[in-house]
Amino acid sequence: MLFPKTLDYYQIQLTVMLESERYGEAMELLRFLLQCQGQEERHYEEWQSLLGWLEAAFPEAAENADSDHNASGTEQDLKEEDMARILARSKLEEDADYPDKLLRKVMNEPLSEATILALEQLSYLEGGQVDEQLTAWLQKTAVHPLLQFRTLQTLKKRGAQGIVKLGRGHEVAQIEIETVPLQNDEFPPQVSQVMERVAEQAEVHEPTLYYFAQELWGQFIMSIYGSSEYHKLLEGEDALLDIWAGALHQMVSESLNGNRQEEETRVMYGITDGMRFQFEGAYRSLKGFVKSSILDK
Repeated sequence: MLFPKTLDYYQIQLTVMLESERYGEAMELLRFLLQCQGQEERHYEEWQSLLGWLEAAFPEAAENADSDHNASGTEQDLKEEDMARILARSKLEEDADYPDKLLRKVMNEPLSEATILALEQLSYLEGGQVDEQLTAWLQKTAVHPLLQFRTLQTLKKRGAQGIVKLGRGHEVAQIEIETVPLQNDEFPPQVSQVMERVAEQAEVHEPTLYYFAQELWGQFIMSIYGSSEYHKLLEGEDALLDIWAGALHQMVSESLNGNRQEEETRVMYGITDGMRFQFEGAYRSLKGFVKSSILDK
């Protein structure tokens, strides 16, 4: 028996095999699928019909299936992104309203794994009014900043261009879609330098803290992307990076251990009394982000 996601996986594999003319492997996969139970009758009919056509059209391919597989090597292995793209397009072929359904999920449901997944699917669907609808929604609606950033990434993946104006509390952030990072290493170096400082201290004082800090920092940076706070971080000197690293360490340490040892943390990161006001401001920003993320779930 095949679970729905497993069935989707095999359907995508089959499509790729046919597109890359690996007919022998496609026949093997079809024979395997025909032996599985619990699927809709129409699937078996489609698989049997396709298998019959392949056997008649490419009789030599069945004999060379093993060599075809070996020749394909790792270059033919299906990447997760390729699978997601093919799956999204196959869903669109089955249901012309699929993009609108994804848009409704993104725009009307709280921030969750489901809304993030819907955005990923939208990034692989071409055409339509998706860009315009997502952009208008971002600019006219109060959206959680983390969901704002994920939507900006989707717009960039879709090839959208231009400036998007986002409401961030009492300010308006103007963000150029083309410059939105898609991977962690695409952020300016100051972002990773904060984590490097945390890694140095965590390794000595609290090894498990680093992994939680890395997750929190990544999401926090996404949530403040394009804001005045974000730009101040990038323009700041080493002392400001120390302040953010210390505040991040303090925030995660409290969450893990339940006790506040601010003096100890400030000593670790060389945060003097004159820097304390900035340290507390960074700490409040991190805490506010965590609180808003919990409430929105």
